[in-house]
Amino acid sequence: MFIYFLSFCEGIYILKIKIDEDKCTGCGNCEEICPKSGKIWKINTVAHVSHLEYCHVCTLCAMKCPVDAIKIMRNAPRE
Repeated sequence: MFIYFLSFCEGIYILKIKIDEDKCTGCGNCEEICPKSGKIWKINTVAHVSHLEYCHVCTLCAMKCPVDAIKIMRNAPRE
């Protein structure tokens, strides 16, 4: 199961973060490495993101994920 988070700029879709809940272990690596961690990431049993307007789209969270549960798409089309 994937959780999708979207960010919009002037009505144009610019960022999508997909978290695979089945893979995510809630380790917190994504929050730890993120430059805006407190504003974006919340970790419970799995990772959750919000307020993507603060995201720099640096992709560090996806690179740091030990189970490859985070996918980031820039300028992706709407589904």
